Amino acid sequence: MSDKDLMDQEEIHSKVLRAGRRTYFFDVRSTKAGDYYLTITESKKFTHDDGSFHYKKHKIYLYKEDFDAFKENVAEMMDFIVNEKGTEVISERHQKDFKKEEDEITADTKDTPRGNFTDVSFDDI
Repeated sequence: MSDKDLMDQEEIHSKVLRAGRRTYFFDVRSTKAGDYYLTITESKKFTHDDGSFHYKKHKIYLYKEDFDAFKENVAEMMDFIVNEKGTEVISERHQKDFKKEEDEITADTKDTPRGNFTDVSFDDI
């Protein structure tokens, strides 16, 4: 199937979920035969040191014959996570007092005189 054929597939209904650096697109599309299927696309933004950026995208195609099993598996996995860990987000990055590792190193060595940083002699290398 050519890119033009993919572009010509009719988009019936769409919804977007923005979640931090990730965006999820839920799109109902039409097959050539006129049936519907779902695409779920995860798009994640990556920023380079020079300020430019690019997106990485991952796509799932979900057809009607798989809906029930897919829904059951997703529900089971979500229930498992909530039952095991609750609904509170516990990632370090989401904590109010989270410090990057380099911030902690800087804070730990701020009062250390530079001359006493190490006893390594480069003549030994």
